[in-house]
Amino acid sequence: MPLALLALTIGAFGIGTTEFVIMGLLPDVAASYGIPIPTAGLLTTGYALGVVVGAPVLAVLGTRISRKRMLMALMGLFIAGNLVSAAAPTFGVMLTGRVIASLAHGAFFGIGSIVAARLVAPQKQAGAIAMMFTGLTVANVVGVPLGTLIGQQLGWRITFVLVAALGVLGLLGVAALIPQDERPRRGEARIRRELAAFRNVQVVLAMAMTVLGFGGVFAAITYISPMMTEAAGYADGSVTWLLVLFGLGMVAGNLVGGRYADRRLMPMLFVALGSLAVVLALFAFTAHSKPLAALTIPLIGAFGFATVPPLQKRVLDQTADAPTLASAVNIGAFNLGNALAAWLGGLVLTAGLGATAPNWVGALLAASALVLAVVSVTLERRSRDRSPAATRPEPAPVG
Repeated sequence: MPLALLALTIGAFGIGTTEFVIMGLLPDVAASYGIPIPTAGLLTTGYALGVVVGAPVLAVLGTRISRKRMLMALMGLFIAGNLVSAAAPTFGVMLTGRVIASLAHGAFFGIGSIVAARLVAPQKQAGAIAMMFTGLTVANVVGVPLGTLIGQQLGWRITFVLVAALGVLGLLGVAALIPQDERPRRGEARIRRELAAFRNVQVVLAMAMTVLGFGGVFAAITYISPMMTEAAGYADGSVTWLLVLFGLGMVAGNLVGGRYADRRLMPMLFVALGSLAVVLALFAFTAHSKPLAALTIPLIGAFGFATVPPLQKRVLDQTADAPTLASAVNIGAFNLGNALAAWLGGLVLTAGLGATAPNWVGALLAASALVLAVVSVTLERRSRDRSPAATRPEPAPVG
């Protein structure tokens, strides 16, 4: 593994920690500012919206400088946002800090995916992307529980100071280890090339798979706490360890997905999405049993994150000449899927369909992503069959 991948992994670990640690600290933050918890929940919503908006905007701006310098600038933005959150005298300033930090999220993973892929041989690119995303998955196993514990014991502001320190470490790693890439072309021509990637139907299908497939995971996990306490009968304090199991599944699925996507990308995607749809449907039943729920939760994380490296690699493969914007937008698509799934899951809960009803929403979303994957391969095969190389007649034998 190139040492430069370590710098990207550290940055991903910090970003993953700051994204999810707020869920465990919401009561403390709410009490600190004297606001209700639902209002404090805007810190999660604001972060997600910042990722969706920041990914394309900063990716476009990043086309004017080298990818290494852009990654350094993004880590600087991440550090600044977390320091603003740590020192925020009011909730409004705290929310501003969260949004500032989130702006770096999508562009970092989007540009980082390109850099990671180009650090290794073509047949190892999905694995390199998976290695970077390992930082994000490990954050859910180590960074989030540890950050929550520190915030509860020493104050939530200390957590954000420590996350900013992780950002400094990531920035130094990028500066020291990432090789300097070529100076990008300037002017509107490069931006037009980046935008032209979205005319490729395969890029659009890959992003739709990202929204639906990863959305399926969060339709269930967003409501894991009420589901486990009401349906399975777990105590409130047990939910943290169930989320650790989910995180362990994410780590395993991410690494396996990256490894096998390098061998056969679309078959890997078929297996991951199909398995995810089945497991989410089963969770509607296993969620009523403590041991079965504990076995199912890591499987959701594993099959869900097994889709991440192949989907990101799929976008890069389809936009080889101008991958920056599309790669970053696909990261935003993951967060868009999270928001969409959480909203749909909330609808079925409000309708009184039961605590496990969001699992059916997740299964339907994952199955829809699988259908799109089949459509994508079908269109690709038809396009290949219609190409001049495929229809050109064989030369007549001589003699």
